[in-house]
Amino acid sequence: MTETGSARVTSDTLLGGRVALQQPAAGYRVAIDPVLLAAAVPASDGERALDVGCGVGAGALCLASRVTGLHVTGIEVDRAFAQLAKDNAALNGLEERLDVWVGDFERPPPKLPPKGFDHVFANPPFFEERANQPPASRSRAQATVEGAAGLDAWLEFCARMVRPGGSITIIHRPERLTQILGGLSQARAGAIVVYPLWSHNPFSGARTKKIANRIVVQATAEHGGPLRLASGMILHDDDGSFTHAADRVLRGGGALALLEEEE
Repeated sequence: MTETGSARVTSDTLLGGRVALQQPAAGYRVAIDPVLLAAAVPASDGERALDVGCGVGAGALCLASRVTGLHVTGIEVDRAFAQLAKDNAALNGLEERLDVWVGDFERPPPKLPPKGFDHVFANPPFFEERANQPPASRSRAQATVEGAAGLDAWLEFCARMVRPGGSITIIHRPERLTQILGGLSQARAGAIVVYPLWSHNPFSGARTKKIANRIVVQATAEHGGPLRLASGMILHDDDGSFTHAADRVLRGGGALALLEEEE
């Protein structure tokens, strides 16, 4: 454990050790959500991607590590997190391909170009402010509970930043799917794919929980097309270990192809 400014940070790794990550020892800490989100972004060499609310840079780092010719920009409202994201970019030798700017969708950096990105991705706060007691930790509250501007504003901003035909990808809770679909439709994004992430096999008699813990939702900006429901991916075997498919993404650094069947 080391000190950065006045905060203690830990040195961790993602993608089976390929990505080094410094993050605060207390408060909000990175789980698997940004790793799964980054794996779902259909980016290619030579393109540009924007991570809205990048935190300490976990998702941006994973995406830049997987797509070696991609340029990623992250925006983060918390200055301490933004500085850690910059430090993490340098730690991984990605400072030439990963920019981090302080700001958010309500106060974006002045030079952030509308329609300037091929892909925009985000891990918005999961909970509405009025429905939850905020966590005691400020960083955890900021990461998990919406402010006055809610999910619709996140989606509108993502659509404003991506070029026509580019992708918008978010990870969220399935309980918010109705609002997500409405927000994407309002933002003129179509060809939507909903990809459930099941904690355990919903058809296994060993488990009683039959709902997905998370969903990845992807849409194409300014594009029509049908809504498609993918089979999704099971994260854990009955013994609690990661499934082969999940391990290939979380530790192997593989892409999450939203319309391909799970292996």
